[in-house]
Amino acid sequence: MSHPQLLRPRVLLQRLLQLTVLGLLVGLACWPFNLLDHWQDTLLRLLPTYTGNEWSSTALALALAPLVVAPLVVWLQSGLWARGAGSGIPQTMASIEEPGEASRLLGLVPTLQRLGLWGLATLALMPLGREGPVVQVGAAVAQGLRRRFPGWLSELKDSDLLAVAAGAGLAGGFNTPLMGAVFVAEELTSSFHAALLWPALVVCAVAAAFSNITGQPLFALGLLGTEPIEILQVLWALPIGLLGGLLGAVFGQLLLLTTRRFRSLARRMPLRLGLAVGTVLSGFALASGGASGGDGEALMSHLIAGNALGGPAGDLLTLAVRLFGPVLALGAGIPGGLIDPSFAFGAVLGRSIADLAGAGGLGLALGMAAGLAGATQLPVMTVLFALRLAGDQQLLPGILIAAVLGAYVSRLLLAKPIYHALKDLTMPEGGGSRRSSLADD
Repeated sequence: MSHPQLLRPRVLLQRLLQLTVLGLLVGLACWPFNLLDHWQDTLLRLLPTYTGNEWSSTALALALAPLVVAPLVVWLQSGLWARGAGSGIPQTMASIEEPGEASRLLGLVPTLQRLGLWGLATLALMPLGREGPVVQVGAAVAQGLRRRFPGWLSELKDSDLLAVAAGAGLAGGFNTPLMGAVFVAEELTSSFHAALLWPALVVCAVAAAFSNITGQPLFALGLLGTEPIEILQVLWALPIGLLGGLLGAVFGQLLLLTTRRFRSLARRMPLRLGLAVGTVLSGFALASGGASGGDGEALMSHLIAGNALGGPAGDLLTLAVRLFGPVLALGAGIPGGLIDPSFAFGAVLGRSIADLAGAGGLGLALGMAAGLAGATQLPVMTVLFALRLAGDQQLLPGILIAAVLGAYVSRLLLAKPIYHALKDLTMPEGGGSRRSSLADD
């Protein structure tokens, strides 16, 4: 009979292998989302904002796509594909809190439906991110593994395994391993416990590596190429952090109000609601030259490259459509995410402010951090994501201050972080109503 100590290396190797397999499977499950996102960027670059040309027939068709697709998506998710409605993060958080719900909320059917709904909206250039669907698909992979192999990573309880895989979904969707692990600790579990964080780091690293192999770049938006001294970063981070946090809080409040209002409308008149949302989104696209479309990454890359949006008036218009467009689409229950949209309106705000003194590149980076931290109240995750997307660690002092200020201002104005508030909209008090609402969303 073997001595227990002799089994430890074998047990460790087995666990590492299981974590690696989980990361690979999550990365593979995220690949369709990343591919569709790449196709979206390709389509966006046919619009006038990015080409510098007048409207072509192809560009007009793309701008008007929400008129057709939004009613279809809202109608599908109100009936045939009802289990795929919603971003995916509230459903994941509900499953982590009540693992018994995971088989229904994270099963194959809702996962495929969410991919289909999000894919339609994405190719129609609606202003939606993808963190909701990729977080959900990561958790769905873990739920499927645990159901098929009950002893898989047995040292992790069901809720922790779902949280680790959900964070890996974020890592696989954006090639951001540290961000995925921090999301597990800062948002999904509210615990930086080593027994949970270490497995999360392994799974997130493997998922991110797989996404990089399949084409997700290391620095998604490009390199800022600016080297401001630290005191200058701090001076700009103060006003941009405060204003970005305020704007992020406004975005969160509008999203909650719109979601609450649209829930009943989506059930009673889905086609009318979808047509109204699609009409406004197409109007935004036509008015902004296409700057309102997509998740915002193409726009931020455009700004990082030094391109203008048409002066102060163009900046103000872009800021408005990047703020209200995602509110309408997400509020209608269309699957998506708010990370990229928050980055986008923060980037426009920050660059517009700093352009007054010729520091637009710095303002853009600080605005990204302030906008996302203000919308999510997750400053640590925001710092890691901002550095990863913009690829300039020299901006760490300013990004830190902008993110903390943005999150703090938002917390003064919004009692509950946005993901938790959205989850509560789908989980009203009371067992029977809770189950009914979860099934609907």
